[in-house]
Amino acid sequence: MPLLTWSHTCTVGVMAMDDQHGILMDTLNELRLAVVHGSSRDEVFELMDRLLEFTRMHFWSEEQLMEKFRFPGLDEHRAEHHRLLTQIQSSARKMQHGETVHMRPLLGFLRDGYQEHMTGPDQEYGAWLNARGVF
Repeated sequence: MPLLTWSHTCTVGVMAMDDQHGILMDTLNELRLAVVHGSSRDEVFELMDRLLEFTRMHFWSEEQLMEKFRFPGLDEHRAEHHRLLTQIQSSARKMQHGETVHMRPLLGFLRDGYQEHMTGPDQEYGAWLNARGVF
């Protein structure tokens, strides 16, 4: 699985969200490298937990901005957030309980999910907020 790389297609035009997207990408890439290099289960779990917590915070931040400016696609956006979080939470729970988690498919799902989310739905709220003076 290739690393996530920052490109102009990931930029939503809201600095705080763009910065958070960069941190999410870095954290997911760090998790990927830990798996590829055969890091311990505890190290991988710690990175999964960090990814989960930062994702929660980031999604909350996005949703607060969208709520504040009455973004019309908030409900759909929130549902997409829920879908991604559910997958991460489920995998983290399995790891915590010592169950087998097939990391490569999970990492592929997360990589694609984050990438598609940043280059798709996030672009819509970015333009919406920019039109309202939020950069």
